[in-house]
Amino acid sequence: MFKYKNLFATALLMLGFTATANAQDADDGLDYKPYPYVFVGVQGGAQTTFTNYDQLKLITPTTSLSIGSFFTPVVGARLHFNGMWNKGGFKNATIDQKYDYKYLTSDLDLMLNLVTLFGRKNYYPLNVYLIGGIGLNYAWDNDDAFGMKNLMPMAYEKDRFSHNARVGAQLDWNIHKNVSLNLEVAANSLSDRYNSKVCNKDDWQLTAQVGVAFKFGYKKKPVKEEVWETRIDTIWYDDIAYSPRVEDGTVTWNVFYKIRESDFGDPDLNDPAAAQLAAIGAFLKDHRECKVTMKSYADVQTGNPKINMGYSQQRSEKAVKALVDAGVDPSIITAEYFGDTVQPFAENDKNRVTIITATGLKDVKDQYTVKKYRTKEVRYRAK
Repeated sequence: MFKYKNLFATALLMLGFTATANAQDADDGLDYKPYPYVFVGVQGGAQTTFTNYDQLKLITPTTSLSIGSFFTPVVGARLHFNGMWNKGGFKNATIDQKYDYKYLTSDLDLMLNLVTLFGRKNYYPLNVYLIGGIGLNYAWDNDDAFGMKNLMPMAYEKDRFSHNARVGAQLDWNIHKNVSLNLEVAANSLSDRYNSKVCNKDDWQLTAQVGVAFKFGYKKKPVKEEVWETRIDTIWYDDIAYSPRVEDGTVTWNVFYKIRESDFGDPDLNDPAAAQLAAIGAFLKDHRECKVTMKSYADVQTGNPKINMGYSQQRSEKAVKALVDAGVDPSIITAEYFGDTVQPFAENDKNRVTIITATGLKDVKDQYTVKKYRTKEVRYRAK
């Protein structure tokens, strides 16, 4: 049986170290290595021994002190001391006796962290430890039971040593780098000499305790050596380009007159002819090699051919004068008048008109997008 226990313990150790080796080396941003570390713990709670007496009447307070270390994220060990008040009892047809005594148990425990064993990281704030160990127990101050030995054939002694085997579990919550809170429940198998009576069975003791552990001895994370290198990056971008071309421009304006009128317009009066004059000036400014042609008319339903020819002539001459006065080079102006011999519009009233046509060439740049690139030297961390 002892051989199988050793094989089981060895298998657990190998499993723990294997899981540690396979765990991710990620400490969730900690500025220290979470393992290994040393801890000191204190606990307090209650215990009871399972005998042939009423267990509820045998519950007493208990305390523990431990010191240990977690060597890896999975495997740890501790030296654990537990005591010190206890009660025992015996009941049969003639005896119903409960007695007090003191005890101290010392165990060497193996601790396996099930969370990191089956997790993907080597640090979690909340952990579950599986605990198993062996040790010695010493019971003393057993005067009540010692006084009963004359009533029974069983032999009671005041002081006794016994073995102890433990299995349990602990829930541990890290509230700080150096402090954690825990809840532990453990079952202890002790020899029948635990409560100083001679029987053929071991006693089972159940403990339930809460405690605090102080952790220290962490190592600083090694500073990773930074290796920087340089590379040449090619950066592509969109650029604007222009394609020049010459555009032919032709614009026509119609200046209409009332009956028997020939004035081209007064810019100070803001009349339509003045607006046309400003538009012609803008066209000439934007174009080169310009030519301006003027053709003036009269409507056929008013006056007679001779009078109408005079009106169209006056309209043409005054239009030329207005353009020249506005700064237009007279050499580019060609003027004609037709009276009522030609009617450019179907509507009669519109034929009292001067039609001005301007032509010219305009230099235009068409915009388009082209792909270009530039190079940039970039420093980057290689590791």
